[in-house]
Amino acid sequence: MNLLSLSLIGLRGSRLTHALNSLLLGLGLGTVTLLLLVSGAISDRVVRDASGIDLVVGAKGSPLQLVLSTVFQADIPTGNIPLAEADTLLRNPMIDRAAPLALGDAVKGYRIVGTTPDYLDFYGAKLAEGAIWRQPMDAVLGATAARRLNLNIGDSFVGAHGVAGNGEMHAATPYHVTGILGPTGSVIDRLVLTSVESVWQVHEHHHHAEGADTHEVTAVLLHAKTPLAIVTLPFQINSQTNYQAAAPSMEAARLFSTLGFGLNTVRAFAGILIVSSGLGMLIALTTRMRERRRELAMLRLLGARPGQLFTMVVIEALLLAALGAILGLSFGHAAAFAIENWSPAGNTMTAMEMRVRASEWLIPALALGVGLVAAIVPALTAYRTDVAAGLAGSHD
Repeated sequence: MNLLSLSLIGLRGSRLTHALNSLLLGLGLGTVTLLLLVSGAISDRVVRDASGIDLVVGAKGSPLQLVLSTVFQADIPTGNIPLAEADTLLRNPMIDRAAPLALGDAVKGYRIVGTTPDYLDFYGAKLAEGAIWRQPMDAVLGATAARRLNLNIGDSFVGAHGVAGNGEMHAATPYHVTGILGPTGSVIDRLVLTSVESVWQVHEHHHHAEGADTHEVTAVLLHAKTPLAIVTLPFQINSQTNYQAAAPSMEAARLFSTLGFGLNTVRAFAGILIVSSGLGMLIALTTRMRERRRELAMLRLLGARPGQLFTMVVIEALLLAALGAILGLSFGHAAAFAIENWSPAGNTMTAMEMRVRASEWLIPALALGVGLVAAIVPALTAYRTDVAAGLAGSHD
């Protein structure tokens, strides 16, 4: 007796109810899948973007804001610090590598970052074509920025005021593309890099009008020579200067803690959907067992053992659960694809690589677990089928 064929035949009844339960299970599992993909992608992005950066020194304010704006390029800077202060940090013997950052403009959402070639070393970025900037208004584009902006070596473009690039256009000071970087999978892919002097030149008339010193930078990224330097430098800078030193690793942990509440809320919603689908599956299968008493009695009469009827119902529940798992994985990856490809231009935090995760094995395991639990009561009902009562059409 082919139990799989019998199970498929059994599912033909109440097809709409079974389909809705599988869909509900799929929505819950799809939410869990999306959470696995997003949390994994955020973790990967944070690790890659902060790799090699021990400290960020910038203007006083929120340390998290300082890290988000300079390391992840995802917030408004806390302010500027004088170039002289940056130069002091660059010459500090406890520092192995450092790069100043000058922010303030963007081109169609992609941030323009004034820095030095040392910035590329933090991410292991290499030129795919062209040359590094050699004079003010030369620019090197990250791989994603070059592709999305459709810019090539020798092309010119202008930036706009504001880190989102939605302010005044600087038409009088165009940039010239001299190089394009190869992809790194990090924040640098979505940036437009130039010299610090370029940023000063573009904003020179604004600062003259305001009577401000043009020789400022937004922050300095530091890689310390020793673990001891990572501990002592923040204390020295925070206590002895008017600026602050923030550790990206600590602020990233704080960010994950902040995001944790929201993720837990979504997980709870997904859990409600999964439990609801399991209860719906249990009720539907139990109801079907009562409707199929005569059919089950006939199977017993034809030689089917109680254990075979039990197994048949379990297979039915597992088939519904498997369909829910397939739908869940499909829904989750479709949503991740939408986030990855329809994220706002230049947004480095939503530009995440939604690759398949090893942890996704939890989805079919969770689905089959729900199916097994939902199958227990209806399977026991089938197991206890009374041949005489079933053939007589009696009901409990």
